[in-house]
Amino acid sequence: MLVHDGEFAWPGFGGRLKLASGRCRLRIYDLSTESPGAKTAHLRPTIVLVSDVPGSRMSVRSCAGHVATCISREFAIPPGRMMVIEHYPQSIYGQQGERVIPEKYEAVEFEWTEGGAIRPKWRTLQGPILDAIKAAVAGSETQR
Repeated sequence: MLVHDGEFAWPGFGGRLKLASGRCRLRIYDLSTESPGAKTAHLRPTIVLVSDVPGSRMSVRSCAGHVATCISREFAIPPGRMMVIEHYPQSIYGQQGERVIPEKYEAVEFEWTEGGAIRPKWRTLQGPILDAIKAAVAGSETQR
């Protein structure tokens, strides 16, 4: 179930300079509410889906650990219970639109410390988990 869909701004560092501050589209899904009678338990029932937005000073990828830390704190999501996924929509370019960069979903794994998320590692989602994420996204888009 989609519990949040909106723009998320994360603070930067360096006081007034706000170095590394930015914005992204943030969607949060709570899988534990999907089917109340289901016998499937999710190790990470909270899916955090982030996407870059035009006009942001920084990309999500360049600040992945900071963004994940801010989301975990602001939405009170225990780090061990959330799966962070970066979404890159399909991009078409070229004079006649002949070039295509396909849509991509990448899971980001972190080491969590008292200070937050560090050492991000990306892996492209494939197979059943990718299908489940796409189904959740499609289902929430039709409910809008």
